[in-house]
Amino acid sequence: MHYVYILKMSNEKLYTGRSDDLKRRLNEHNNGRVKSTKNYRPLKLIYYEAFLEKEDSVRRELYLKTSTGKRMLKLLLKKSNN
Repeated sequence: MHYVYILKMSNEKLYTGRSDDLKRRLNEHNNGRVKSTKNYRPLKLIYYEAFLEKEDSVRRELYLKTSTGKRMLKLLLKKSNN
């Protein structure tokens, strides 16, 4: 499986990432082994999607990082982001 995930950082901002092992990747984030998030721990997994094909997860991650994708996420995760 390939996953696209959303983490809520300690500064209340959202981080979008992709991995083929979600549990391992979340541990890497929370143990400070990911440069872009190590100063914003602890991180909380608030959303993920699973895909059979890597290409689909790459496409979805890229979309979620666009302004349209970010707007959609804010609407979808309205309760989680408060």
